[in-house]
Amino acid sequence: MSPPPHQSALVIGCGYVGHELALGLASDGWDVTGWTRTEASAQPLRAADLRMIAADAADRDSWADVPRDFAFAVLCAATRGGSAEDYRSVYLASMTHLAAHVGPGTHLVFASSTAVYGQDDGSWVHELSPAIPDTDTARVLLEAEEVCLAAGGAVARIAGIYGPGRSGPLRRLRSGEARIGPDGGRWMNQIHRDDVASALRFLGERRARGIFNVCDDRPVRQREFYLWLAHRLGLTPPPEGTDPTSRRGVTNKRVSNHKIRSLGWSPQFPSFEQGYAALLNNSDTARS
Repeated sequence: MSPPPHQSALVIGCGYVGHELALGLASDGWDVTGWTRTEASAQPLRAADLRMIAADAADRDSWADVPRDFAFAVLCAATRGGSAEDYRSVYLASMTHLAAHVGPGTHLVFASSTAVYGQDDGSWVHELSPAIPDTDTARVLLEAEEVCLAAGGAVARIAGIYGPGRSGPLRRLRSGEARIGPDGGRWMNQIHRDDVASALRFLGERRARGIFNVCDDRPVRQREFYLWLAHRLGLTPPPEGTDPTSRRGVTNKRVSNHKIRSLGWSPQFPSFEQGYAALLNNSDTARS
């Protein structure tokens, strides 16, 4: 069997992260095939001269005419806060079809979530730490992870993503919804969108195997984070109160990125201060 084409990649889910990943690869000369669920979502990347598939990756029939050989394929789809059944479709079914379809030379990368860790005692979490989630959606992610790992791929457990046009904590601070839990609040683990894209590419290019936590270098307590952000924006810091529930679930842990860093990857924004400073220098983001 011939080897997969040099520098060819399949990016399934060209949304907030996948869009940047696909464009970055293409700008560096990669032969990129992107995949979105709808033609409307595919159009911006078609306009950038990327080859696009507009179909439901959870539908086996959608794979009939998809090439089988790539250097690597990344599943980085998003449910936008869906139910466990949505997760089964978007993640588990799509990963199952991907693993069954591509040739043995294609390396798989799955964008999962640190939500699979259910720790709530403020402890450090590493890749060998127990992953016992307390939500049905995170349990589905674990099932999809197993499919990827069984195929010899890499699983990226990604922390809370922020970046241009997207920051849940910033939105909650501006709306007055933000609250700081008792004793400084829970630990927050975050990562800039551009660093997520670079980590997924790194794992694909390196043909890394196993589980990797993808987050910045410094978990931060809610109080420190919100005081810093409020000061930068000239806003009143949020009061103490019940931590707003997010789709990731409310946990309290510190996630370590030591494993992926030990392979040679490093984030462009190693702390929230650097990442959010870059965001706030963008006038559109500062107003969001």
